Amino acid sequence: MNKKTRISQLLKSTPAGQIVTAKGWVRTFRNNQFIALNDGSIITNLQVVVDRDRLSEDILKRITPGAAIIVTGKLIESLGHGQTMELVADEIIIAGDSDPETYPLQPKRHSLEFLRKNGHLRFRTQTFSAIFRIRHHLAYAIHKFFNDRGFYYMNTPIITGSDAEGAGEMFSVTTLSLNDVPKNEDGLVDYSQDFFEKETNLTVSGQLEAELAATALSNVYTFGPTFRAENSNTTRHLAEFWMVEPEIAFADLNDDMDLAENMLQYVIGYALEHARLDIDFLAKRLENEEKNKPQNERSFPLLEKLQSIIDNKFERITYTQAFDILRNSKPNKKGKFKYPVKEWGMDLQSEHERYLVEKKFKKPVIITDYPKDIKAFYMRLNEDNNTVAAMDILVPGIGELVGGSQREERLDVLHNRMKEMNIPTEEMQWYLDTRVYGTCPHAGFGLGFERLVLFVTGMTNIRDVIPFPRFPGSAEF
Repeated sequence: MNKKTRISQLLKSTPAGQIVTAKGWVRTFRNNQFIALNDGSIITNLQVVVDRDRLSEDILKRITPGAAIIVTGKLIESLGHGQTMELVADEIIIAGDSDPETYPLQPKRHSLEFLRKNGHLRFRTQTFSAIFRIRHHLAYAIHKFFNDRGFYYMNTPIITGSDAEGAGEMFSVTTLSLNDVPKNEDGLVDYSQDFFEKETNLTVSGQLEAELAATALSNVYTFGPTFRAENSNTTRHLAEFWMVEPEIAFADLNDDMDLAENMLQYVIGYALEHARLDIDFLAKRLENEEKNKPQNERSFPLLEKLQSIIDNKFERITYTQAFDILRNSKPNKKGKFKYPVKEWGMDLQSEHERYLVEKKFKKPVIITDYPKDIKAFYMRLNEDNNTVAAMDILVPGIGELVGGSQREERLDVLHNRMKEMNIPTEEMQWYLDTRVYGTCPHAGFGLGFERLVLFVTGMTNIRDVIPFPRFPGSAEF
C-alpha cells in the first residue's frame, strides 16, 4: 500500500503541488465533489476535491459518511473558504464501505446520550476524537512530569487481598463456581479451595503498595486502573477508572501539596500547548451549549478556567477555616445548601467545595487538617488528636480533584488507628513492617484521572471522558 501522510502533517505543510497519499474516514461528501476527510490525527478535516469525470459512478456512490478511503493526489492552496489547502484527487480507493442507510453517525448534530448508546462509533465524532486526544496528552504529561523529576513508575496489583480505603465496596475475584460455592464448617465460603486460597478483590487503590516502594526508591508513582463497586448512577462516578498516585519518602504535608500543585499546573499547561485546537473546539462547544442559560448558571469559560490553574498560587486553608466560612456563608444562612453546614466534623459535599472555589476565593483551594473520623486510617494524626495531616485540592466546576496526606509513620499510632477503624492488623503485617524497619516521614496523593480529563475538556459527564465506561448495569465491549 502507498505510504500515507497524516492529515495533521499535511495541514502543517506548505502546499506546492506535491503528490501525497492521505488515508482516513469520510465525514461528509458534498455535491459529489468535496470530501471532508479525517484520520483522527487532528480535529480539522482535509478537503478532498473530486473530479467527477475521472471517477467511476460506482466509486462515487461508495464515498459515504464513515467509509474508509485512500486518496492520492496533488496538494494545492485552496481558493475556497474555511481551509488553506486541499487535496485534488487523482485516485480514490475504497478501503472499507459504510452503508449510508444504517450508519448511525449521519452528518448532523447528535446528542451525547445518543453517542453513549453508540459508544463503539463515538470516537469518530469531532467531540469525542478531541476528548481522547486530550486524554492522551494529559496521560503523557503526567508520565513526563514524574519522569523528569526522578520518580519511578510502579505497577501495583490489580488483584489484591487488602482494602486500602476500608470502604468494603469492592469487586470480588474468584474461580469458585457461583452455582456450587464450597463452605467450611462454620458455613462460610471456603476460600482455601479458591485460586489464591484467600478472599481477593479488584483494587481500589495502589497507594499501600506504592508506599512499600517509596521506602526503598524514595519517589515513585502509580498510574493504573482502580475499581469501586458502588451502585451509583451519577455523572461523577464510574466502577472502573484510572488513578495517579505518587508517594514521596522523607516528605511532609507541605511537600505533598507543593508536588500536587506543581503537577496540575504542569499537565494543564502541557495540554494547552499540545492540544490547543481540541481544547478550543470544546471551549466553543461548551459556550454554544450554555448560551441560552442564565448567566449565573453558566460554567466558567473553559480557557479562562484552565488558565486560572496555571496563573494562580492555590489558596491553602484548614478544614476548620473552611467550615467557619461555609457556616457563616449566605447560602448556608438562607438554607440554599442541600446539606446544611451545622456541626464541625461533617464531611464537606461538592456544593460546599464549589462555593469555596467559585464564590469565595475564585481560584483553586487546598483544604488541610481534616477531622480524623472522616479520613482513612493511614493519614498522620496531628498533635491535637482530632485532625489528620490530610489535604484535598478543589477546582472550579469539579470540586475535589486531588486527595492526599502525610502518612502515619509511627507504628504505635498506626496500630491504634487501625484498631479504631476495624482494619485487621494481622492481614496488614506486610504494610506495618515498613514502620518497623527504617520508617520515615512520607506523603502522597491520589488524582482521579477521569476527573482531570473532565476538568480539562469541560465535559459534564464522566462517562464521556473514558473510552469504555463501566457503571451499574453496563459492561459493554
